[in-house]
Amino acid sequence: MEATKQAITISSTIQQPAAKVWEFWNAPEHITQWCAASDDWHAPKASSDLRPGGAFSTTMAAKDGSFSFDFGGIFDVVEPHSRIEYTLGDGRKVKINFTEANGQTEVVETFDPEDTNPEDMQRAGWQAILDNFKKYAESK
Repeated sequence: MEATKQAITISSTIQQPAAKVWEFWNAPEHITQWCAASDDWHAPKASSDLRPGGAFSTTMAAKDGSFSFDFGGIFDVVEPHSRIEYTLGDGRKVKINFTEANGQTEVVETFDPEDTNPEDMQRAGWQAILDNFKKYAESK
């Protein structure tokens, strides 16, 4: 019998109020500025219908044009400035909580791991994207 995989959690504290963090996290014009795990990748296209039942998609691509993929799914829960839950195209679940205190916002992301890459690699990749988000959001 195969063991059930544990969800992976990553987090970061952003030096911005929740309303700003929410905007930078969800608006396609911002997503394309931060959604990459390393400098040799980028997000040339993003769309988001931010409501329960709405779809989102972000194209993630190597800057040299060698590889790209779409990361997308359907929003299940949207609580403005507070919480997002969605289901990825492959059925995995993701939960994101935004908690503001003293003008800063903690972002906690919990996601079901996929079966292709080791969990430590997945954690590192998602954390790198979150770290890139933090850098972008704090520069605004």
